[in-house]
Amino acid sequence: MLRDEYLVECNIDDDDEDEEEDDYDDDDYDVKKIHPSPPPPPQFSSTPSLAQVETRDPYGVNKHLKVEFSDVLAEPASTHSYDRVWVYSGIAFESTRLWGYRCLTAVCAVPLSCLCGCLFALLACMHIWCVMPCIQVCHTCLPCVRSLWMSVVNIFIAPFCTSVARCCSGIYVMFSKE
Repeated sequence: MLRDEYLVECNIDDDDEDEEEDDYDDDDYDVKKIHPSPPPPPQFSSTPSLAQVETRDPYGVNKHLKVEFSDVLAEPASTHSYDRVWVYSGIAFESTRLWGYRCLTAVCAVPLSCLCGCLFALLACMHIWCVMPCIQVCHTCLPCVRSLWMSVVNIFIAPFCTSVARCCSGIYVMFSKE
């Protein structure tokens, strides 16, 4: 099951909100505000701080992976299993999901992060040393190619189009109702 530190208390009644705010002390409850934009990414150092460890998905990249037991399994009102079976199924689901993830990350996280790091390093290297020089060469040679292409168009294609246009300009089409 989830520990109490992961549970969030939400007030549903809007009418009692003003009265309840006076009853709560700031020392008793930790109030977290929802920010409209995510905080800036953490600066990485050799020893991560506690704040960096707590905020692992500041931009909400993996929002779609927040799966609860009720998102996967649900019993309609017409059919119900025994209450204990339902409760133990929920506990088994959450425990298996949590510990399965922890075991898989313990085995796979470091090698996969190394592979991802190598992949992004390769992509950065290819972009910096291959793609951008090719683009710069194209930009440098493009004026020469453009002038050559304009010469080909003016010598071969423009006279042909002009002669076809002159031939077609003598054609008159008349519509009549007969």
